Amino acid sequence: MGQTVLLMIDVQQAMFMYDEKLYREQEVVAHLQQLLDKARATGTPVIFVQHTDEADEDFRENSVGWAIADVVRPLPHERIVRKSSWDSFYQTELGHVLKELGADQLVIAGMQTEFCLDTTCRSAYSLGYQNNVLVLDAHSTFNSKVLSSEQIVAHHNGMLGNRFVRLLATADVHFS
Repeated sequence: MGQTVLLMIDVQQAMFMYDEKLYREQEVVAHLQQLLDKARATGTPVIFVQHTDEADEDFRENSVGWAIADVVRPLPHERIVRKSSWDSFYQTELGHVLKELGADQLVIAGMQTEFCLDTTCRSAYSLGYQNNVLVLDAHSTFNSKVLSSEQIVAHHNGMLGNRFVRLLATADVHFS
């Protein structure tokens, strides 16, 4: 079996700066920290995906919101892959980095459920990463005009799970 990689998608300061709080924000942050601790303790590579969009002041390079969130600060040796679309693979170095690491399984967590997280899960599957895990209690979003954040998270866990990813709770994720 190849290498497992923890993929932390868009856990950036902007996500914590809005008036509306992320769904289950404190719980999700605690789970993201637990995943990082588990990965680091076993030497599992961690890749941070950082959304960069010059047209959006919250995600403009070097803005306060653009920075990886302090709650999951990368270590100096951990990779940061910048992206400018919802897909972490599209026009980024992610595929190359994963090949370099010999990765065959991604453990996926982060923000926002219905945008970058969903698109990356589907794209990874289509690119041949078909043994991935979505950490069902370590991703979040905000309310939309149509659905509550709770409904969005539940819907995406249901749609992605057992199709594009396996679903595991943080407590059940083990790196070796």
